[in-house]
Parts: sequence; structure tokens; C-alpha cells
Amino acid sequence: MHFSHSEEMWRDFPELAAGVLFVEGITPGAEVSERVATFTAAADKRLGAGPESELPEIQAWRRAFQRMGLKPTQYRCASEALLRRFRKEGTLPAIHPLIDLCNAASLASAIPVAAIDVAKVDGWLEVRHATGGGSYLTFSGEVEHPDPREVIFADRSGNAHARRWTNRQSGLSAVRRETATVLIVAEALHETATADVARLVDELAEAVAGAWGGSPKTALLSRSAPRFAF
Repeated sequence: MHFSHSEEMWRDFPELAAGVLFVEGITPGAEVSERVATFTAAADKRLGAGPESELPEIQAWRRAFQRMGLKPTQYRCASEALLRRFRKEGTLPAIHPLIDLCNAASLASAIPVAAIDVAKVDGWLEVRHATGGGSYLTFSGEVEHPDPREVIFADRSGNAHARRWTNRQSGLSAVRRETATVLIVAEALHETATADVARLVDELAEAVAGAWGGSPKTALLSRSAPRFAF
């Protein structure tokens, strides 16, 4: 299997920085509360200096959504949605230790982080423009069809594992209690994105290894090295 961005995505968004982790041996009983608390404390400190809309990471995604023809206050990247909820409620609900860890890391970095159950992906995963023929399963079980030219995470069968790029993941490949193997994807577009994504990947790899053992396979992707095989 492999993960990549299409050449068109790299052409249209040359500022893109992407990092990936392939994680095996995930179980639902791991203890991650200490690392989650560290990440959320960092997020709380950043939000103390101003709202999430002023963060360079979020501003860059808002500009990208505008370039994709989306209203950025209607469709928000995943990290902005998490930061918004965290600012209003002061916490995030516990879902699954890996999701809790990824959400907390996304809060701290303001960078969207996707966690995808590899067992639900057919063949490969590519971030590309939809052709109009794919299907997307919502968390409530409804099937949607991404608009032509919408940016999706597509697999070989045409399943869309995310809509509007970093806006919303699919219920099809969401991490659940039975999930054992996961692909984690972090993407950013701001000025220091390359260094920030690299740091985020290292921090997540360390946290995952501490909670589940082993050594996650990681990579930083670029236009010249766009594919991650796992």
C-alpha cells in the first residue's frame, strides 16, 4: 500500500508540507493521558495569546479553502474545528487513545492530523481532486458523493476517506476499538510548515511508541518525494 498527493496538488499548493506515520499494534486500552495533557496545555497557552483564527497555521488553511472555492468560516480545517471546540469547552471528549493523542497533538500544533484505519482502505490512498464518481460514508451512515474537483483522500475503489481535504474524515475508516493498523497524516501550509510538521511527526512517533511500543514508520513528503509505502 502507499499514500501520496497527486502532482496537481503539489503544483497548486507548492507550500504544502506533509508528514506520515504508519502504526501497527494499536489497542484501545493504552494509557495516553499524560501526553495528551502536555499537548492540551500547549494549546491552552497558545489560545491564551489570541483566538485560533489568528494562528498562522489556521490562516494558511483558510486561504487554501478560499482557493478551493470554499467559505472558510463554513468549512473549517480539522485543527481549527478542534481548537474552536477546545476554546469554548475547555476540553475534548475521550474517544480512543490514538484519536485522543492525535487530537491533542493537532490542538498543540494547530495542524490537521488524520488517523485512518488501514484495514478499511483499498489498495492505496491519494489526496487528489474528485472526479464526481466517488462515495463518502458519513459517521451517521449516510452515503455522500463529493463534488467534482473537490479535494478528497481517495482509495483504489473510489472511496473518499476525507472530504474537502482537511475538513472532514469518513466514518468508513475511522479508528474504532477493533482498529489495529493506522496511517496518520499531518499536513500544513504556513511559512514554517516543513519544520513544524517534522517536529509534530517526531512527537507523535515518540508518543505512539511510548503507549503501544514498537517504532512507527515515518516520512516527510515533498513534490520530489511524494509517495509513502507501507
